[in-house]
Amino acid sequence: MKKARWLSLVTLASVLLLAACGDKSQEEVIEELDETLQTMSGYQTEATMTMQTGQEPRQYDVEIAHMQNEENRYYRVELQNEDEEQNQMILRNDEGVFLLTPALNKSFRFQSDWPNNNSQIYLYESLIGDILTDTEREFAVEEDRYVFETNTNYQNQNLHQQEIVLNSDDLSPHAVRVFDEDYNTLVEVVFESFTLNETLEREEFDMDANMESGEEGEEPTAVEEEEEGATTFDVFMPSHEPANTELAESEEVETDVGKRVILTYEGDQPFTIIQQPASISAASGTSPTELGYGEPEVLGDVVGVMSEETLTWTSGGIEFIIASDSMESEEMSAIAESMTSSSAK
Repeated sequence: MKKARWLSLVTLASVLLLAACGDKSQEEVIEELDETLQTMSGYQTEATMTMQTGQEPRQYDVEIAHMQNEENRYYRVELQNEDEEQNQMILRNDEGVFLLTPALNKSFRFQSDWPNNNSQIYLYESLIGDILTDTEREFAVEEDRYVFETNTNYQNQNLHQQEIVLNSDDLSPHAVRVFDEDYNTLVEVVFESFTLNETLEREEFDMDANMESGEEGEEPTAVEEEEEGATTFDVFMPSHEPANTELAESEEVETDVGKRVILTYEGDQPFTIIQQPASISAASGTSPTELGYGEPEVLGDVVGVMSEETLTWTSGGIEFIIASDSMESEEMSAIAESMTSSSAK
């Protein structure tokens, strides 16, 4: 059941404010949001996203470009963590959905309806959709902003409720906070700038062009500095393990890029973790790796790709794969977010 933490007093205050200040009613705001959703051609925005879903808070700078027409919808979502050596980009164009890591000259293409499958906390049209479709939404006025509390449709089922804050002058997004069932904030997005119906071109969503632009100004990564004969790295272990499942075997094998560590877990939800140095694709313009069906998955400090039986991501110069034919995607994400260097334990 939805918690009504500010419903009674704030709703009464909202009615008084609406009458005194001439603010729009909830019905008027809903009607305007619906019109915006139907008529907008796109937008550009910059935001800061803070995630509390891992062991420590993780903060991203997020830049988003979106363009839509009668034929297709185009997206470029660039995420940069201040502690990471590489930026990543989620791209959607006529050719499909891509995850780009320009510093490694790597790109993955997968079949996906993203971002239509689930709510997306950093996409304006997704937030509008959550407001419009929740018949139990709550509405309040706080100073010069409108506040909606709605149900969620996120892939992570721990994200129960969300608070969407819009600027009252133009209904642009101001902030979003997503809570667990105890109303602890798990994810927060603060929008620093927002321009509706910005003029964009299809070329801005081209994979090759974005790979090249993403490489400009990149600092050498740990992989680049050690790619000649890099054979060692700290082994990472998950602090989260499914119930009645534990580590059964740890194996190290040598490969062309260094050692590969294989951790095998057995029990009620068996799975395997593979980790090895992330190699850099040698040639510029390398064709993307085809992954079949998948979804981009934000994992605390990086973006990975979730397929039916695997979760793949790269962090700190290490490539990780979790594989299981019996585990839910949410459990895979929890394991990935809990990975910690064994030397730090």
